[in-house]
Parts: sequence; C-alpha cells; structure tokens
Amino acid sequence: MTPDTLSAAILLNVTHALAEDIGTGDITAQLIAEQTQAEATIISRESATLAGIDWANEVFRQVDPTITANWHFNDGDQVAANQTLVTLNGPARALLTAERSAMNFLQTLSGTATLCHQYAALVSDTNVKLLDTRKTLPGLRIAQKYAVSCGGCFNHRIGLYDAFLIKENHIAACGSIAKAVATARTNEPDKPVEVEVESLNELEQALTAGTDTVMLDNFTLDDMKIAVATANGRCKLEASGNVTQETLRPIAKTGVDYISIGVLTKDCKAIDLSMRFV
Repeated sequence: MTPDTLSAAILLNVTHALAEDIGTGDITAQLIAEQTQAEATIISRESATLAGIDWANEVFRQVDPTITANWHFNDGDQVAANQTLVTLNGPARALLTAERSAMNFLQTLSGTATLCHQYAALVSDTNVKLLDTRKTLPGLRIAQKYAVSCGGCFNHRIGLYDAFLIKENHIAACGSIAKAVATARTNEPDKPVEVEVESLNELEQALTAGTDTVMLDNFTLDDMKIAVATANGRCKLEASGNVTQETLRPIAKTGVDYISIGVLTKDCKAIDLSMRFV
C-alpha cells in the first residue's frame, strides 16, 4: 500500500463520512454561540491497540482547520483504559460536529488493530505471518488493511487488481489449474499468482503449474503437514478456512508460511472511546 493510496483513501473516507453525518448542517451545534471556544479530550474506556489518527485528524481539518489536536499516542501503541488519547482545542461548534465521525474512525480501526494484535501475539514465537482478507467493511478496505498492520498482522492482496487468487470457480471456468496459471502468467507476468486448492492432488497440480503461493483451503492439520513436506520450499503455503484463536497455534506449528483470517476485518468490535469537554 503506497502513501498516495493511503492519503487518497483517508480523504475519500472522511469526505463521505461527513457528508452522511452533517448533511445540510449540524442543527444542534447551532445552539452554541459561534464565538465559543472549547477544550476536549478523547479517552479510552478499555485497553486497545490504537489506529485511525490520520482519519480523525482529517475529520477535524475538514470540519474546521483551526481545530488543534495534540495526540499523546501513535497508531500501533497499546493504550489502557481511562487514558487520554488526544487533547483538542477549537470552536465548540466544530468540535461537536466533528466528534462522531472522528470517533467512528478511531473506534472501528482501533477495533481491527486490537483484534489483530491479539491474534499476532498468539503466534509471536513462530515464523508464520497472519494475513487479512478482502472481507472488509464496504468502503473501508484501505482503512482496515492499514489498521491490520497497526496490530502486527499483514496484508494479503488489496483487491482484485494487484494479485491473482485462482479459486475453484476460476479453475472450473478455465479448464484446469495449469491453464489458469499459464493464462495468468501471460496476462499479467509481473503479478503474483496464488492458487486455492482443496486436496493434496490439487496441490501437486499447482506445484507443477509453477504458482507462487498455494492456499490450503480447510485442510486438516495432518494434511497441512503433508503439504509442507510436499511443497518443500517450492512455493509459499497459506492456510485458510475457519481459523480461530483456538486453532491458530496448531496451524502455525504445521510449518505453513501464512495463515489468512477473515475475522480480523469482518467481525471487528469497535473500541469504547469517549469525548468530553474539559
């Protein structure tokens, strides 16, 4: 993910969030005198891995560029309950108008980062890398994949454009694993090619075809071990399918290179934060 990609996503995310929240104007904020200035803090109500500062800052900038934000932590930091994350100063109206959108980004992205941190900690003593998937909240793909990295996990492909992932239906439509891989190499020779397999026989076909990575879909632990021995370093192996915190370490111990986990982004629980005027 390039800095330009990230910057563009932040701008677009925030613009859309403010448009849906503010609409024709914040009528409740208009109850406050225009000249009123205020100081506010955002406080954590539970322990978390922080993520989303740039999104929050962009909210404040778009609502009123005179708002100042003094952050006491950085993205990726571990914060405890009841810690002050940021001190804000600016027009009271603007702070209140910006509050919910800024908090939504911080709570959601910190939720993703926190869950990733929990998973990553479980296998920190192994060489396996934990990967996210495309099972992200609509419109927040880049944001959540950024949060994944804040939590110590890694990004799989960003979308359908930056890497091949040849699955069962692709194989059926192409005619075979070999044909699908060969066509991928011809169409986009510089893009990585991954094939999802459902059996050890399909693994052999993928290896023969010369794929870069093989995704082992819902393999048993015993079959994963056989797959690792069979591949013998000829390609990377990724385990996938119904991975939980309970099954994570046994999968990692089979020797696979990657484990992809949809729950990291699709089932995240927002972190409890609170903004209060001082």
